[in-house]
Amino acid sequence: MSYLQQGLALGAVFGLGLVLVWRGLPVTRRHTLADRVLPYLRDQARPSTLLTTVGMPRHWTVLSATPIRRAGMVIDRVFGDAATVRRRLQRAGQPPDVAGFRAQQVMAGVGGAGAGLLLAAAGISAGQVGPFLALMLVLLGAALGVVVWDQLLSRRARRREERMLVEFPTIAEFLALAVGAGEGAVGALDRVSRLSQGELAGELRRCLADARAGASLPVALAGLADRTGLPSLARFVDGIVIAVERGTPLAEVLRAQAQDVRENGRRVLMESAGRKEIAMMVPVVFLILPLTIVFALFPGLSFFDFTF
Repeated sequence: MSYLQQGLALGAVFGLGLVLVWRGLPVTRRHTLADRVLPYLRDQARPSTLLTTVGMPRHWTVLSATPIRRAGMVIDRVFGDAATVRRRLQRAGQPPDVAGFRAQQVMAGVGGAGAGLLLAAAGISAGQVGPFLALMLVLLGAALGVVVWDQLLSRRARRREERMLVEFPTIAEFLALAVGAGEGAVGALDRVSRLSQGELAGELRRCLADARAGASLPVALAGLADRTGLPSLARFVDGIVIAVERGTPLAEVLRAQAQDVRENGRRVLMESAGRKEIAMMVPVVFLILPLTIVFALFPGLSFFDFTF
């Protein structure tokens, strides 16, 4: 890259920075009607912590400006799976803000495009990358950033559900003990959620918050089952709802549900062990067995060559 090209690139970056700074100044910032009216409509009293939800982190709020939101809308129109994204956000324990997640995807795409630009600049300086290939590297980096961020959301949701499955039998046993000691359904949920830590305990606290906000306990428990993608937890919630509505002994239902979850976990562990046993045959057959044969035959072959 010549000095002229380097100067043009640095000048373009400096000019883009000046434009962004100018767009962010209060003088040039446009205020909508909602921005003007919202301070007079917002409740100044501190809301209850049971009714509040965790919002987007502050750094993402700053970055989710109008241009980034618009770019996120473009990504949403391209992929077209807003309902799936909302469902995965709930399973990951995050607010179901699809627009905010798309803004995060835009920033991940910008980061991937920046990495591709660095690779392209290094290749151009070495004389091994042309303009077309450099453009393809930038576009590929942007696409990879968007796709990888989407896959990370699925991974976070899956890992959270795995942690909830690990916590579930213990929580069910605690609930059974609390109900057997004379607590009601709401009291048992309150006691267990206060004494427990983890993802499932947090969901129980949210369920109690919904119940105290006016929803009935079956409706709040149904919301707990809808926010997670675990069939065992859905069956657990259905058992509690049926026991509460029909007046059947709740402790026995909880103990049976806990035993069912433990059996399910044992079955999943055995299936995983079976799959890994098959995978372990690959190094045994292709690495250990050939070496064993060589060690077994090499002394005989050496003696055969020596005698003849």
